[in-house]
Amino acid sequence: MSFLLIDADDTLWENNIYFERTFQDFVDFLDHSALNAAEVREVLNEIEMVNAKIHGYGSKNFGRNMQQAYQRLAERAIHADDLAHIMSLAERILEQPLVLIEGVEETLADLASRHDLTIFTKGHPEEQRMKVERSGLERFFAHTAVVKEKDAGAYAGIVSERKMEPLDTWMIGNSPKSDINPALEAGLGAVLVPHPHTWVLEHQEVRAAVGARFLQVERFSDLGRHF
Repeated sequence: MSFLLIDADDTLWENNIYFERTFQDFVDFLDHSALNAAEVREVLNEIEMVNAKIHGYGSKNFGRNMQQAYQRLAERAIHADDLAHIMSLAERILEQPLVLIEGVEETLADLASRHDLTIFTKGHPEEQRMKVERSGLERFFAHTAVVKEKDAGAYAGIVSERKMEPLDTWMIGNSPKSDINPALEAGLGAVLVPHPHTWVLEHQEVRAAVGARFLQVERFSDLGRHF
């Protein structure tokens, strides 16, 4: 039996596509005369990198980040109604349907029959637990852990807390920055399941040293062949 830590957003269900659609609505509302969407995104990325360390993640924090970007970039007088509208765009993210990624439910049922599964995700605790509940997948997992940041220390912490054997523990997810590199640094195995819409701030070169337990699969359903 192995201990499998499994990411949630964009590994088990679609997530970032809703943030990207909201960002496009924000760009349309901003209606900047000189900056295109990619240039506005660069400003928002800079704000998010700073604020994530302080406030964490989630739709409300995304709304606050867009408000800050608007205050920096707006070419017109800024009114409270404008900022409220921007926050309302972010709040709609939670109203979107929770769509499981193809093959997830069947693969989890298979894996749970042989292994100890834990959801290991970062974000706003209330939002993440609500999504887990809406997904209907909780029955496959022995435990759910929501952390502020998924760094090597967080991986060491969950392994210790859950009394897992590091050499029998693997992290599975779509983010090199949060799911793969810190898990490898903590001495765990890691499986990258790429997603075409992984958040740009989660992109990073995989740092798998020689001898590291690292796999990359094409889709979530491929996990059954390895575990």
